[in-house]
Amino acid sequence: MNRERRTTAIPMPGRKTLAVIVLCAASGSLAAQAIEFRSAGAALIVRDAPSPQGRALFRLRPGTPVEVIVTQDGWARVRDPGGSLSWVEQSALAKRRTVIVTAERATIRREPQSSATPAFEAVRNVVLEVVAAPTLGWARVRHGQGLEGYIHASEVWGL
Repeated sequence: MNRERRTTAIPMPGRKTLAVIVLCAASGSLAAQAIEFRSAGAALIVRDAPSPQGRALFRLRPGTPVEVIVTQDGWARVRDPGGSLSWVEQSALAKRRTVIVTAERATIRREPQSSATPAFEAVRNVVLEVVAAPTLGWARVRHGQGLEGYIHASEVWGL
């Protein structure tokens, strides 16, 4: 008996299908944007909806850093240092970058290294202005009284 062996062929995606898959994968990675942090302006009212009619929840202290999640029609959905999500008017966000100290007591150093001489100390919830982009786990910051130095990224929120 001569039996013919049958094989089942599984169709491979065509070039157009592969191109679509590759483009979708690439656009997914492009959609993942860098985290954007901004600072609360002088009159930042936090609301439960993106509208002046949205219920006012509270005011954020000027300079408090917030993470911008999404923007829509002049409104920004933000995460505050406590992790709460809410809406604020985009125009009430300052371009100035700040961080808030999360450590009980943070030592700000003269150079970006743990062994460097201390410049000053800051306690939990102190807001510091970011002077230069963070590198290698350190950010150059300035206190409201003009003191400057480097703080380790693990001791702040907002980078």
